[in-house]
Amino acid sequence: MTVTILVPGFGDDTGKVRGLETFLRGKEVQTCVISPQPSSGSIGIDELAEQLAKTIEQSFPPETTLNFVGFSMGGLICRAYIQRLGGLSRTERLITIATPHQGTWAAYTYNRPACVQMRPGSRFLQELNHDLSPLRQLHFASIWTPLDLTILPSTSSYLPVGDMVPIVAPFHRTLLSDDRILSAIARQLQKRLNTLTYAAYL
Repeated sequence: MTVTILVPGFGDDTGKVRGLETFLRGKEVQTCVISPQPSSGSIGIDELAEQLAKTIEQSFPPETTLNFVGFSMGGLICRAYIQRLGGLSRTERLITIATPHQGTWAAYTYNRPACVQMRPGSRFLQELNHDLSPLRQLHFASIWTPLDLTILPSTSSYLPVGDMVPIVAPFHRTLLSDDRILSAIARQLQKRLNTLTYAAYL
């Protein structure tokens, strides 16, 4: 069995990804929404990843294969689980949407633990990005928009690994309401793993 886990981002709860969940279920994708809390930045991303790991352990048997779709900070939570907490062994795909892989200057708005971790050059991001080989062992895709005014610079939203999918869409907070992005997520989930072609859009 394969389950696609949807993880929302900063300041979000499960409602943020309900539309995406409905869309994917219409494509016959088995989904589960997990929203580690508090998402306000008051605890670190590593702690949120530990919550994610605990929920997965309690909810799914070890033989369940996992796909992840992470929005914004949710993508970093997924990466921390996969790269640092042993999630790689059971993960098939990771798709991030507007995730600050290289940080965002907007994270200076709040002096909270998770926000500090999302600042460009933070120790957390340096450690996470030091070895990207785990992401090369699964199907990784980063969906991003060059018009993002929350992830600054917007090019922080992708990594030199896997599929980099640019979609020109405004407003970070409304990206999951964009039909093009929903369709791009579905296409990534439906790709045949043995025929993947990775392309970089720089």
